[in-house]
Amino acid sequence: MTLRKTTLLSGTCFLAAAFALASPAAAQQARQAPQDSSGSGQSPDPSSGASSDESYPEDYHNISPTIIVSARGVRDLDILAGTSVLQGLDLQRNLTGQLGDTLESLPGVSSSGFSPGASRPILRGFSGERVRTLIDGLGSFDVSNTSDDHAVAIEPLLVERIEVLRGPAVLLYGSQAIGGAVNVLDKRIPRAPLDEPFHLDVAGGYETVNDQYDVGGSLDVALAEGVVAHVDGSYRDGGNLEIPGYVVSDALRTDLLADAAAEEAEGELGEAAELREIANQRGVLPNSFFETYSFGGGLSLFRGDSNFGVSAGYYDTTYGVPERPGAGHHHEGEEGGEEEGGEEEEGGVSIGLEQFRADYRGELALGDGFFETLVTRVGYSDYTHTEFEGTEVGTVFDTENIEARAELVQNSGGALRGSIGAQYLYRDFQAVGEEAFVAPNRTDQFAVFALQEYGTGPFQIEGAARYEKTNVESLTLGVDRDFDAFSGALGVSYQIENGLRLGVNGSRVVRAPSGEELFANGPHIATQAFEVGDVDLALEKAWGVEAYVRGAVGPATINIAAFHNWFDNYIYLQATGEEEDDLPVFAYLQDNARYYGFEGEVAFPVARFNESLSLNADLRAEYVRAELDDDTNVPRIPPLGLSGALSLQGDRFDVRGEVEWYDDQNKVAPFETPTDGFTFVNASVAFRPLQGNDNVTLLAQVQNIFDVEGRRATSFTKDFVPLGGRNFRVSLRSSF
Repeated sequence: MTLRKTTLLSGTCFLAAAFALASPAAAQQARQAPQDSSGSGQSPDPSSGASSDESYPEDYHNISPTIIVSARGVRDLDILAGTSVLQGLDLQRNLTGQLGDTLESLPGVSSSGFSPGASRPILRGFSGERVRTLIDGLGSFDVSNTSDDHAVAIEPLLVERIEVLRGPAVLLYGSQAIGGAVNVLDKRIPRAPLDEPFHLDVAGGYETVNDQYDVGGSLDVALAEGVVAHVDGSYRDGGNLEIPGYVVSDALRTDLLADAAAEEAEGELGEAAELREIANQRGVLPNSFFETYSFGGGLSLFRGDSNFGVSAGYYDTTYGVPERPGAGHHHEGEEGGEEEGGEEEEGGVSIGLEQFRADYRGELALGDGFFETLVTRVGYSDYTHTEFEGTEVGTVFDTENIEARAELVQNSGGALRGSIGAQYLYRDFQAVGEEAFVAPNRTDQFAVFALQEYGTGPFQIEGAARYEKTNVESLTLGVDRDFDAFSGALGVSYQIENGLRLGVNGSRVVRAPSGEELFANGPHIATQAFEVGDVDLALEKAWGVEAYVRGAVGPATINIAAFHNWFDNYIYLQATGEEEDDLPVFAYLQDNARYYGFEGEVAFPVARFNESLSLNADLRAEYVRAELDDDTNVPRIPPLGLSGALSLQGDRFDVRGEVEWYDDQNKVAPFETPTDGFTFVNASVAFRPLQGNDNVTLLAQVQNIFDVEGRRATSFTKDFVPLGGRNFRVSLRSSF
C-alpha cells in the first residue's frame, strides 16, 4: 500500500485536537482487577503475567450483579443497563474473522452478515451510524458505517476482551452510539508493567466450512523497569463458504426460474440457461473468500500511578462480494458490456482494504484533589479500500481520521463520582472512480461531555450529558451544513439486599446526519444498488427509556433489559422500487419511528457433582420491533431469537451443547424479502492439557450440526448469501 500523504489541517484544527486529547468515560481500560466470585467478567491483563485461570473465566460467568467494564470515574456503571463482556474461553468459542459474527451469540446483538468477509455488529436492531465500533475507546476509523459491504478494520484474533455497551450512557462515545457501542480491547499499548521478562500469547485455528485457517500472536517484553514493548501479528485465509442448500432463497429462485421460462418462450435459450444455472447453484457460495493479515507494535512507560503509551499498526484484507443473481451490472448493455459482464462473472467483485493506524494513550495521576487522573487518548488513521470488478478498479474509498479525547476523572472517595471531558473528531472522506457514489466530504466535530454518579446506599442516581458541534462539508457539491446537538441521560437504580439491582434510565439523543447520508448519489458496485442521499436531512432526535433488572436470585444470575425509543426525523435507507442504470434504487429518507424490545440472559447451576465438576445452564432471549410513523416496518430488523445451553465444567475440560432458534421475520419493509426461521445446534469440547496449568486451551467445535439452512433477516444480501453449513473447527489459545 502506498499511503496517501497526510492532508495538512488548518492551525485551528490542530489547536482543537491538542486541547481535546481524551478517552471516553466508559472506555479507558483500567488496570484489570482479578476475577471476583460474582463472575463480573473482569480479568487481569495477560500482558501482566496473570495466571490464565483468571484470564479465561467460566463461560457462564459473564453475567454479574455488578457490571464492571473498563470504566473510569464511575463505580458500578448502572446506567449501562445492557452490558456484556466477551473474553477468554467464551471469546475463543465465538471467534470469527469479522466483529459482527463474533458477537452474534450475545443477547441483543445481531450481525449485518453481508458476506463472510464483511460483518458489522447490530445492537437492538440499530446499525450503521447508530452503533460505534471502538478500539480502546476511539473509533475503528473504517467506513463500515457507510455500507454493509465494508468490513470492520479489527482483527478479533488479537483481541483480549470485547465490551458490548447498550443504554443511554453510551452517548458519551458520541451521538452515533444511540444503539450502543462495541469497545474492543487489544494489547497493542501495554496497560500494566510486567513482573516477568516477557509474556507471549498465541492463538490459531482451522475450520472445514470454508477451509479456513488462522494464526496470530503477541509478545510483551520488559525493556527496563517500568518500560514494556509489544509486537503482534496475525494471518487469516478462507475459501468459498459451504452452504446447506441453494445459494438463492426460495422466493428469488422462483422468480429466476419464471424469468428463465419467459426467456425460453421468446427464443433466448442462452439467457434462459444462464438464469437456470444461477437458480440451481447450491452447496457453495461463490466469491465468498477472504484473506487478512495484520501486524503492529507498541511501547508503554509506567511511573508511579501514571503511564503513557504509543502504538502503530497495519491491517490488510481482501474479500469477495457475492453477486446479486439476475442483477445486471449497469455497464451491461453499453458497448462492450457483454465482454465486461463476462470478466465480472470470471473475476467477480472484490474489495481490498488497507489501514495504517497510530495511537497514543496516557494516564496522568493528579494526586488527592478533586480530580484523580487526567486520561488522554489520540488516534490517527489513513484508510483506503478499493472495490474491484474482476481486475478492474471500480471505486476507491479513501479516508483520513483524527480523534482525540481528554477526560478528567474525579476522586471516588465521596458520594459523587464521575468525569468530565472533551473530544475532537476530524474525518476527510473521498470516493474516487467512475462509480464513486458519495461526493468527497469532510467532517469536523467538537464535543464536551460529562458523566456523574451520586449515591452511597442502595439508591444511586446517574446523569450524562453531551454537546456536539458538527460541520459536514462537500466542496464538490458546494454544500456546507452545521449542526448543534445536545444529548443527555438520567438513571435511577436501587440495590436489593440479596444483590438484585433494579433501574430505570431515560435519554434524549440528537445526531447529525453523516456525509454518506447527505451526499450519496450514484451506483454502488459492491451492494449492486443505486444509493441516493439527501443534502437537506435534518437532525435525528430520539427519546429513550429502558428498565432493567440485574444480579443474583439465589444461585442464579440474571441480566434483563426492556427498551423503547421514539425518533423524530429518523434517517433510514430503503428500496424505492425504482431502477437506475439497471440497479435498484435505495434512498436515504426521514420519518418518525419507534423501536422497542427486550434482551436478557439467565445463568444457573443445574447440578454440582463435586468441588471441581458441575453442570450449568444459560438461557438467552432477544426481540426488537421497529416501525415508522405510518406503521410501515423499518428495514432489516432481527426477529425473535432464543437460545439455551448446558455446560459440563471441570478443572481441565468444558463440554457444551447449545441450541439457537430464530423466528420467521415477516414484518419487513416495502420491497424487502421475508426470511424463514431456523434452528442451529452446536457443540464444543474445551480441554486444558497441562495439569495444574490453564495457560493452554484446546477447543474442538461442531457448528450447525444438522446442516440447516439459515438466512439473516438483518442482511442486505439475505436473498443470496445464506449462513454456512455444518462446520468442524479446532482452535488453540495459549498464554505464557
